[in-house]
Amino acid sequence: MILEELKRKLYETDLSELYPDRERALERLTALIDGFGKKFGDRDGVMLLSVPGRSEICGNHTDHNGGVAIAAAINKDIVAVAARRTDGMVNVQSEGRREDSFSVDSASSPANFPRYKSIGLIAGVVRGFMDRGYRVGGFDAYTMTEVLSGSGLSSSAAFEVMIGNILNHLYNEGKIPSTEIAKIAQFAENEYFGKPSGLLDQMAAAVGGFVYLDFGGREAVVEPIDFSLSAAGYRLCIIGTGGSHSDLNEDYASIPREMKEVACALGKERLAGTTRCELMAAMPRLYRKLDDREILRAIHFVSECERVEDMHLALMDGDMEKVLRLHTASGHSSFEYLQNVYTTKHIDQGLSLAIALTERYLEGKGASVRVHGGGFAGTVQAIVPTEHVEDYRAFMDSVFGEGATMVLEVRGAGAVRII
Repeated sequence: MILEELKRKLYETDLSELYPDRERALERLTALIDGFGKKFGDRDGVMLLSVPGRSEICGNHTDHNGGVAIAAAINKDIVAVAARRTDGMVNVQSEGRREDSFSVDSASSPANFPRYKSIGLIAGVVRGFMDRGYRVGGFDAYTMTEVLSGSGLSSSAAFEVMIGNILNHLYNEGKIPSTEIAKIAQFAENEYFGKPSGLLDQMAAAVGGFVYLDFGGREAVVEPIDFSLSAAGYRLCIIGTGGSHSDLNEDYASIPREMKEVACALGKERLAGTTRCELMAAMPRLYRKLDDREILRAIHFVSECERVEDMHLALMDGDMEKVLRLHTASGHSSFEYLQNVYTTKHIDQGLSLAIALTERYLEGKGASVRVHGGGFAGTVQAIVPTEHVEDYRAFMDSVFGEGATMVLEVRGAGAVRII
């Protein structure tokens, strides 16, 4: 019985990094197993799997233009119970949502699936596995998630990576590298879901821990960073402002598109490798040819990549003063140059307010704050000294609502099979 094996794993082996609160984990994962049983019946050969959400630390909107970034997996995850099917059908039931169901054969074309729906993400991952010569087959899966949509923790990437994680362990003996699963997940989001995301979200969720990511070459460079935020005396806080990500796909798409317009004017396909001197030398020509916002976003890209390199060194040196300074500078650049704190279509300045309140409430207390993830709506990210976390949480929750502030730990493990 999978439930008995889960109890043994939780209490007789070391799952403390994934689930330090054993009783809470047992309650949650038991509910997951029960949900699978009620939906798909008792089965042999079931697996229990986990994929974390992610939090981007520095490198806001740099991945899609071949830049660099730093991200961290966090201790909010999506979990799934999955088992093979023999009829080629894929059935995924996510708690509280409508079941997604299709045949493996139909995954051959994105035209068979609606845009911006989870079924397209699943089918895109199946297609990505087939294109790379990996084994695929039908399966039933039941999922539950703490990586809430709109939280800025990349719920879609965690979900995509989970589908890849399921196929990896059900049909490929778990031998496919996490970095490869991340690339397949990005393909699914770009080609089947219709969102032109970079690779940062998927890579951070698949690999785990603090990671330095360089997307400039044909293959992404992934370098783990040996650093503990909690050991340094800080916690990572994500504050939800209640804004919605719905109808923002065009806002997200405009960023890579506009950056690539600047790259094209520089004779490149993307901004990867562009230096500050190169950009400034071309400025008279760029200003005559391009829109102002396109140029501002390119300035952000170049400066943000410089900050990532500096933060990489600061994290390795354990220099928190420098980390906080760079984290703050990243936030200002996103606000002023990248311009992804709010959309001009329907101006909701919840993120602006959360940033302003954080700066004032934690002024002089050694903290930093920036827009989190894709931006435009949703969440901000603060790095807060541990001794101030509870007071800060209470204050922000008093403004944005109970539970608006999530206090997170960095999780070392990426996509894994638990049982």
